[in-house]
Amino acid sequence: MAAADPLVEQEGESSSNSSQSSQCGDHVEVTIETISCPAPETDSPPRHPSPEDTLNGGRKSTRLARALRAGLLRKNQDYVRIKIQRRGNRPSANPLPQEWWKTGVAFVYASACLVLTTGVITMVHERVPSQTPPLPDRFFDLFPHVPAAFTVTEINGMLLVGLFFLQLLFLKHRAIIFRRFFFLQGTLYLYRCLTMYLTILPVPGTHMSCAPKLNSDAQAKVYRMLKMMSGGGLSITGSHIMCGDYLYSGHTVMLTLTFLFIKEYSPRSMWWYHLICGLLGIVGGVCILLAHDHYSIDVVVAYFITSRIFYWYHTMANNQAMRGSPHNYLSWTWWNPIFNFLERNVCTTVPCTFAWPIPIPTSWLKNPCRRYSIVQSTREQ
Repeated sequence: MAAADPLVEQEGESSSNSSQSSQCGDHVEVTIETISCPAPETDSPPRHPSPEDTLNGGRKSTRLARALRAGLLRKNQDYVRIKIQRRGNRPSANPLPQEWWKTGVAFVYASACLVLTTGVITMVHERVPSQTPPLPDRFFDLFPHVPAAFTVTEINGMLLVGLFFLQLLFLKHRAIIFRRFFFLQGTLYLYRCLTMYLTILPVPGTHMSCAPKLNSDAQAKVYRMLKMMSGGGLSITGSHIMCGDYLYSGHTVMLTLTFLFIKEYSPRSMWWYHLICGLLGIVGGVCILLAHDHYSIDVVVAYFITSRIFYWYHTMANNQAMRGSPHNYLSWTWWNPIFNFLERNVCTTVPCTFAWPIPIPTSWLKNPCRRYSIVQSTREQ
C-alpha cells in the first residue's frame, strides 16, 4: 500500500473544513487516499507457443500484445479509497423545518419595534416646530392637494396586508415566511425610529391639524401611545393625530413590503395577481403625495430602504454558499447574527407550495372504510 498523495489529502482536509462550516444538516468528514496496487507475483512457468500458435501467428501475436498491454496498465493502476464518516443523530434532516418558536421570537421583536416607534412619534410630536412653513417640494408644486387621497392609501394598504396574510395561511412553509416578514418589518421600523428622532421635519402642509402638545404630562402621552397602537396608526381610525413622523413614510413601508412578499411567495404564472397588487401599491404611494401628508423624499427613502433590505435578506437566504463565504460583504450588516439565528436550519429556497391551513385528521378518512368493511363482512356471514 503506498502513502496517500499529499495533494489529495489537502483537498480532503479542505472538503472536511467546508463541511464543518456548513450550518445545515449532519456533519460529514471525507478522507481520500490514493493507493497504488503492486503487480501480482506468479510462480507459474512461462508458456511455450504451440504449433497452432505458430500457424496463426499473426492474429495470436496481436491478441497477445493487447493482453500484455492491458496487464501492464492494470499493474500500475492506482485506486482511490474514500472514507465517509457521518456525525449526527438524524440520517436525513428536514431542509425546511417550521420552528414556530423562532417565528414567535420574530413576532416579539416586531412588536417591540412597533411600540418603540409609537414612543418615538410621541416624543417627536412635542418637538415639531409649529410656526415653520412647509419645506419646498417639487411634487407639491406640480400637483395640488387632494383631501381624500390619503384615505385611498390606507384602504390600499389594508387590502394588501389582508391579501398577504390570506395567501400566507395557505402556504405550506408559512412559519418561515412569517418570521421573515416580522423581522424585516421590525428592522424597518427600527430604522424609522432613528431617522425620525435625528431629523424632525416641519409639517408638509397647512391643511394638517396636529394634536396639542402635552409637555411633561407622561400619563397623557401613554394614553396617546395606546390609542395609536389600538388604531394601527391609521387616519381613518382616528388614531393618527400626532405629527413629526415624516422621514420616512411608514405607509410606504407597508405598501412596498407586503407587495414584495406577495410576489416572492406566489406562483410566477399568477402575473395578473402581481399586477393588481403592484397597482394597489403604486396608487397608494402616489396618493400619499397627492394628500401632501409626506414629503417626496419620505416616500422615496421608504421605498429604497424597504426594497434593499428585502433583496439583501432573500439573497443571503436563497444562496447557501454566501453564508460562510469570506467575500460576502452582506454578512457585515449588524443584523447578520439575527439572520443566522432565524435561517440556520433553512437549507434551501422556500418553494411556493400551498397546503390546507388546518390538517384533516387521518381518522376521518379511515373510520368510514373500516365501518364499511365490518358491515360487508356481517352481510356475508
